Amino acid sequence: MRNRWPLGIDRLLQILKADADDRLMDLFHHDFQDVANTIEHGLLGSHGFRTNEPSNIAAMLSSQFEEFGVGLRRPVIFPLLGDGIFTQDGAAWRHSRAMLRPQFSKHLYQDLSIFCEHVDNLIARVAEHGHSLVGLDMQPLFFRLTLDVSTTLLFDDSTYSLRADWAGKETEFAKHFAIAQDFVVQRFRYLNLYWLAGGRPFLKACASVHQFVDNIIERRETNLKAGVEGGRYYFIDAIANETQDRKALRSQLINTLLAGRDTTAVLLTWTLWVFAPSIEIQSELTLSSYLLPRYPDVLQRVRAEINSVFGPGEELTRDGIRKMKYLANVLKETLRLFPPIPLNIKTVYKTTTLPRGGGPDGSSPLLVREGDTIAFIIYSTHRRKDLYGEDAEEFRPERWEGDMPLYHDEVNANWSYLSFNGGPRHCLGQDFALIEASYTIIRILQAFPSIKPGQYERPQSQEWLADSSSESGRVMKTSRERQKMTLVMSLSDGCPVVFG
Repeated sequence: MRNRWPLGIDRLLQILKADADDRLMDLFHHDFQDVANTIEHGLLGSHGFRTNEPSNIAAMLSSQFEEFGVGLRRPVIFPLLGDGIFTQDGAAWRHSRAMLRPQFSKHLYQDLSIFCEHVDNLIARVAEHGHSLVGLDMQPLFFRLTLDVSTTLLFDDSTYSLRADWAGKETEFAKHFAIAQDFVVQRFRYLNLYWLAGGRPFLKACASVHQFVDNIIERRETNLKAGVEGGRYYFIDAIANETQDRKALRSQLINTLLAGRDTTAVLLTWTLWVFAPSIEIQSELTLSSYLLPRYPDVLQRVRAEINSVFGPGEELTRDGIRKMKYLANVLKETLRLFPPIPLNIKTVYKTTTLPRGGGPDGSSPLLVREGDTIAFIIYSTHRRKDLYGEDAEEFRPERWEGDMPLYHDEVNANWSYLSFNGGPRHCLGQDFALIEASYTIIRILQAFPSIKPGQYERPQSQEWLADSSSESGRVMKTSRERQKMTLVMSLSDGCPVVFG
């Protein structure tokens, strides 16, 4: 992409504007549609590429894995996450992964009891507050739920934030975690000038997050010394056996807590957002009745599947959840359109080539040099019509029951859907996250026969002018929802729902 201003300042301003307007991923997706599936760019003195090409992603994540690494991600995010699995490469990363993998053994949550108590607490909060015509914002409740579940799994010391009076220490943790993530996103925007963003407020937020986890570590150590054990071997115990370094222990736990809390919380939020029935726009000025998409037929089919698998009052089981193929496809389709981590950045460690992006038509290999940054944006990959069909930007779980263009090519079939990453860095917690999300959705639908859209204070759909390579130079685009980008992609204005 050509920059109009020195150092790509014009492009940076476009990115910052799109981010402020809650449509950053739509800007990137438009660029791919307008220019090519792999785009070269220069920004603030850094050289790099953006791609949504499955073959390039496969090379970086698998076949040429050792030639690409976390690179810039480490200094950008290190003040928050420290030296953990998401900031490591090489031997340190392999050691962390080997240490964490056994902790995701399915037998640890085979009976689903780890979820039951916390989902009970969620349903109790919804029953208390979910009947207002304005609606109850489910997004912060889902973040509380996944925090409670994750701290149980990691520490045997749940925060029980859904039991609290909505203003406890866990709320302070969540607030500072969000502040720190906002600064991390800013630091990513500035690439090699990442140090310009943050300063004292960023470090203060990180320190608060660290203290929260340190307190949990201290309580666990105190309980173990006093002989108060839960009878199980938890994440914290496994990691503590590997290191006596408190900072290293804290870093690994924060890395895992981030993965367990944020990604599943936004998956649940987007799924419930999808379930809410559509309503008509009464007026451009009627903020409380703007379109909340969109698919009541999907909700009805999921309810029918639940009733066919689980009888009234029957306890949920893993085997029963596995039988729910349509719910699995709903979650998969939600993750396709709204991946919790919609982009990732790699740094080239060794001058090499990627399979596509070079030559006049972009079909030849592409030279990438040591030090280049490459952002692969699965948000756009997941919406490519040549991979998912002409309705690629529509929510249709049934697509996973039939044929799609991506299945006609081996690389595309394996590397066009990456909501849980791929290759050696494939998400260790995929099964846990999907079971947690499935269990929660089923319980909510069993508890509440009616789910209706709540009220937003502003329109969620917005039109915007995008630069274009067409003769006009500009094109009108529409973003259907307001997306907030931190380390995950959430709903900027939350997910208000009325339950009945």
